Amino acid sequence: MTSAPRARLAVDIGGTFTDIALEIAGRRHARKVLTTARAPEDGVLEGILALLPEAGVAPAEIALIIHGTTLATNAIIERKGAATAMLVTEGFRDSVAMAYENRFDQYDINIDKPRPLVPRHLRWTVPERISAEGKVWVPLDEAAVMALIPELRAHAIESIAIGFLHSYANPAHEGRVAEILAAAMPDLWITRSSEVCPEIREYERLSTAAANAYVQPMIARYLTGLDCRLGEAGFDCPLLMMLSAGGVTTLETAIAFPIRLVDSGPAGGAILASHVAGECAARQVLSFDMGGTTAKICLIDDGRAQTARSFEVARAYRFTKGSGLPLRIPVIEMVEIGAGGGSIATVDGMGRIAVGPASAGSEPGPACYDRGGVDPTVTDADLVMGRIDPAAFAGGAVTLAPAKAEAALGEGIGAALDLTPALAGFAVSEMVGENMANAARVHAIERGKDTESRTLVAFGGAAPLHAARLAEKLGIATVIIPTGAGVGSAIGFLRAPVSYEVVRSRIMRLADFDATAVNGLIEDMREEAYAVVESAAPDSELIENRAADMRYIGQGHEIAVALPPRALSAGDSDVIRHAFEDSYRTHYGRTIPAVDVEILNWTLSVATVAQRPDPVEMPPARPAPSPVQRRLLLDPATGSPADVPVHRRSDLVPGMTIPGPALIIETQTTTVVSAAFTACINALGYIVMERH
Repeated sequence: MTSAPRARLAVDIGGTFTDIALEIAGRRHARKVLTTARAPEDGVLEGILALLPEAGVAPAEIALIIHGTTLATNAIIERKGAATAMLVTEGFRDSVAMAYENRFDQYDINIDKPRPLVPRHLRWTVPERISAEGKVWVPLDEAAVMALIPELRAHAIESIAIGFLHSYANPAHEGRVAEILAAAMPDLWITRSSEVCPEIREYERLSTAAANAYVQPMIARYLTGLDCRLGEAGFDCPLLMMLSAGGVTTLETAIAFPIRLVDSGPAGGAILASHVAGECAARQVLSFDMGGTTAKICLIDDGRAQTARSFEVARAYRFTKGSGLPLRIPVIEMVEIGAGGGSIATVDGMGRIAVGPASAGSEPGPACYDRGGVDPTVTDADLVMGRIDPAAFAGGAVTLAPAKAEAALGEGIGAALDLTPALAGFAVSEMVGENMANAARVHAIERGKDTESRTLVAFGGAAPLHAARLAEKLGIATVIIPTGAGVGSAIGFLRAPVSYEVVRSRIMRLADFDATAVNGLIEDMREEAYAVVESAAPDSELIENRAADMRYIGQGHEIAVALPPRALSAGDSDVIRHAFEDSYRTHYGRTIPAVDVEILNWTLSVATVAQRPDPVEMPPARPAPSPVQRRLLLDPATGSPADVPVHRRSDLVPGMTIPGPALIIETQTTTVVSAAFTACINALGYIVMERH
């Protein structure tokens, strides 16, 4: 007798909506609920417990829950973390305040630089010093550490970051301080920079350690509390957490390194887009994720999203590079702009419409939510343009008020520019489209890539509404809207491998390549990574990747170069050099002769094997059924409303073709097929829009 299939559940907390996706026996169910900002676990439980009866699934039938959250990011942005202190080497108290000693906007005389998470009066120093080679120059003054314990208690410190100079080369002093503090204050949360970010570059390492310490108590309480409430509700399954690098890990690892949860939601969307790219044989993809608060754009080549080892959070100028707190963590690289459904539109002193970065969020939300919001937003614009059914928004979770949207657009935009509410909405929509198109162009150009040759994969509650128009602006010929697009990031969680990445700094010139030392270092890294992955995915087939961050001597930045997945020998210095030169030539079109190369960081990642989807072929064309209704939709080409057919996505089967303009509605979102495109349903039920 075979056991009944068990379901897998994914939860993505966004700034406006919490998305729930469930898969069982090839079927998928989804639900959106408004994010409960004051107690996010309430929205999570509300959404899950409402979805399960619809799917006919009991809590005991859930085999796995994967969770991504914005809590760590929001705590840093809103400065609502724990009372945190920092302990650094004597003489380096102000390193996190000095930062890079530069200006991210040299022409702004009133520039606002990001404030350190730990204020100066809570940054303390102790005598100790370790060299860049790991040698002890000044022994740790343990008496000075003990003398700080009363200060920690007097300031009611919950968490502390320890960041000594060159601790990446020798973590002994940080380890000893952690032992002393843990013995004296067992309830104190302790973050060691040599654990959370064992890499060179003092400012980034201290900033990452401080951020980890700042959010750790809150994240630990939230995750343990959510796990407990899930257990009380009858769930008896692992709760895994989505990481910013695109993998999932255990609850214990997430609590130890909560900073790796930053941007975990958008990472799920990039995974979904990578999966869709494989299914549709699209080699070059532009992933477009537009939710209620922001829009995220990611480049995907040959099924792999672009990745990076640095990230900025809590930018003083929200979308200006260099204005935030740097984090050295593995991330899927994407550009984020304030272009979500809740982004607020205004008219500046020169009569120009600006959209974002301010957002109405979920509380009070856009004006059409009728929850107290009065500012015009992108969702209000989509509603007055006819793109959204006010009675079926977010699967009926929110009933919209068109009159409120018209009033907000008329007063906030129309009155200043002498436009009707509908034309004001059109202007807002065009401006947000230009913002997204410009961000995509710049993001691609900075990486030596283009956008026109790519396929646009759109998901998130708002992306299908704007995807066709964005593709027109970018010159993209093909747009794909996967099934379940409204909760795309949550579905991406279910495609994510269990993975973990370890990085170690050890500077070594290729002329002095020491294979024995490198093999020993990599073996230590392997033990750490495999321990994390095997605890979450026992008995799974695993893959391992190795890389090195390399540069020419004298350069200030490095590039990642793949290493052979085996023990290295002295002769491999030439192999590594050739790999570096090939990668350098790809990036910059040339190499630099007669200059030695050095390695700064060594990276090792371990992951479960992700199943690569087989591409599907487009089925024979067949006519679509009669539309379920018709609706007035503002035509961007004329600025006037046009009577367009409305099709229900659930009525469409593979092969059906719908010429634009048209609307395709579903529970979580609506796809706008512009007049420039024809929509076809492929073998997987995806909407594939092709330009005429």
